[in-house]
Amino acid sequence: MPTRTGPPTVAGRWSLLPPRDDADPTLRAHALAMTLLDRHGVLTRGAVAAERIAGGFAAVYPVLRAMEEAGQCRRGYFVEGLGGAQFALPGAVDRMRALASPDRPRVADRTAQASKAERAVVLAAADPAQPYGAALPWPDRPGETPSSHRPGRKAGALTVLVDGSLVLYVERGGRTLLSWTDEPERLAASATALAAAVRDGALGRLTVERADGERAGGDSPLTQALEVAGFRPTPRGLRLRAS
Repeated sequence: MPTRTGPPTVAGRWSLLPPRDDADPTLRAHALAMTLLDRHGVLTRGAVAAERIAGGFAAVYPVLRAMEEAGQCRRGYFVEGLGGAQFALPGAVDRMRALASPDRPRVADRTAQASKAERAVVLAAADPAQPYGAALPWPDRPGETPSSHRPGRKAGALTVLVDGSLVLYVERGGRTLLSWTDEPERLAASATALAAAVRDGALGRLTVERADGERAGGDSPLTQALEVAGFRPTPRGLRLRAS
């Protein structure tokens, strides 16, 4: 396998096995359900739809219901607003309960919490850990019109989440960027996390040409946050190179 088509760690001799028509459909359905539960944590109708499973949620639901009756997974109203057909493995439920426990230490000042760069997470838009566009709808943006640029779970696109809330969406190639807040603290945390991903070599050089439908630059809160994080103005836009 040529290294240019994949990372060096997967180089070697590969062959495609023929499909197994004799595989037990029940075992295949159970394996699919377990994979989805493990991948998404809380499996919802929207998450299954985002996976483009043949037959959709209706094809997976009977297996999930049987697994619930057998004690292999749990059904509950884990995430508000996502309907009652939510399934999760017992370990995932226990972790959610631990995070929601009133005895868990909390930081009273949310602004100080959001200002920490480690609170911001850069995820691929199509990553199962990124719920928007699958389990959750993409949030509306102020001033958005039908002709406005819209986010999507596209290959190569990125999202930046702060405390689980969507703050930035970076289109494939990095030329277009969308934001969902004007809060300086959250923008600063997101811009810092995005800059760290570029410097670590995960994204290569990044040049933001348009931000929120306008040419990148000026004195908007988003532009200021990017410049503080290390992006520099150029004739094409705000640029940051990998270290």
